[in-house]
Amino acid sequence: MRTKVTGGVALILCLLAAGIAAGGQQGQKPETTSLVPQTDEQKIDVLLSEILGAWQIGDVEMLHKYYAEDVTVVSAFYVPPVIGWANYASAYRAQRQRIQQVRMDRRNTYIFVRGNVAWATYQWEFSALTDGRPSAAQGHSTLILEKRGGQWLIVHNHTSMVGEMQVVGEAPAAPKPGA
Repeated sequence: MRTKVTGGVALILCLLAAGIAAGGQQGQKPETTSLVPQTDEQKIDVLLSEILGAWQIGDVEMLHKYYAEDVTVVSAFYVPPVIGWANYASAYRAQRQRIQQVRMDRRNTYIFVRGNVAWATYQWEFSALTDGRPSAAQGHSTLILEKRGGQWLIVHNHTSMVGEMQVVGEAPAAPKPGA
């Protein structure tokens, strides 16, 4: 038993020493590295989760981290494609002003990588308050990504809605005059 404890303590001390050595001078934080490198598919899966998280909370700057400046975006609505990050950010901000309490769930995700190009396709379910009224929709998205400077960026986003956005409930009743 003592050998196992001593071996465990030795392992912890080695990890601490490696962490201190990686940190350099005192007061600097050591760089963190994964013990097991992620595959490109895993990196893209994390990217998708972070994008949906940013989309849900309305964090445009976080979204920008994952979109190429020359991105093209095909909306689930019958409108012309949006070309370029600045135009997409403007359209997103306008849409975001109308919705609150956003929830976007992703499932059935498939990711394919071929060199410096990848595509991911998934189904999504959306719910929110839109203009103060509960609404819901579901659909599919396909993203085309390109590895630029060692980072995966979305260069094309095509979203399709299945059916139409549904209003789940009625808008809150306006107070009656004198009430």
